[in-house]
Amino acid sequence: MDKRDFIVATLGAAAFPVLAHNEAALAQRGPALLTVTGQGVKPNRGPFDPVRDQMMAKQKLSFTAAYAFDFAAVARLPAVTIEPTLEYDSRKHKLSGPRLRDVLRAAGVTGSAGKLAMRAVDGYAPVISVADADRYGFIVATHLDGAPMPLGGLGPLWAVYDADRFPDMAAKPVDQRFAQCPWGLYHIDVQAG
Repeated sequence: MDKRDFIVATLGAAAFPVLAHNEAALAQRGPALLTVTGQGVKPNRGPFDPVRDQMMAKQKLSFTAAYAFDFAAVARLPAVTIEPTLEYDSRKHKLSGPRLRDVLRAAGVTGSAGKLAMRAVDGYAPVISVADADRYGFIVATHLDGAPMPLGGLGPLWAVYDADRFPDMAAKPVDQRFAQCPWGLYHIDVQAG
């Protein structure tokens, strides 16, 4: 057996317990775009894997279980549309996607206590209370002005809210309203309060 065959066989054997446990769900899913970990999550995938989860490894993440969403799973949740003024051109734009609360619920997370560490692909990870995320009406945006958001832009997922609707945020300069809104969102860690 050469080195390549050995690696493929080893990785296949390591994945077998996860595949056997959730084979039907995995057969219908695309690649995971958003992984939710932490308190209250009802897992649909196994633990952190240092080979499969390279970006998470480089960002020092680890977990024993998680709920993973592909784009279709996020898109199946009821969508809402917000129209905030964005800092990039100081113009209003339509952003649509499911409420963050609905994404958390789909992952098994209930209640309004605790905090959310929302991590972007570049490692940016603001922490917001679940109560504030609910109060500000955060969404997980999938579309900008009617088009899916690409990786390399603001997407494919962006945790964002309509800052214009809240006097405390609208009073700030536009480039300071979205500090808690990671674009390129790929991980949410639900933490105890």
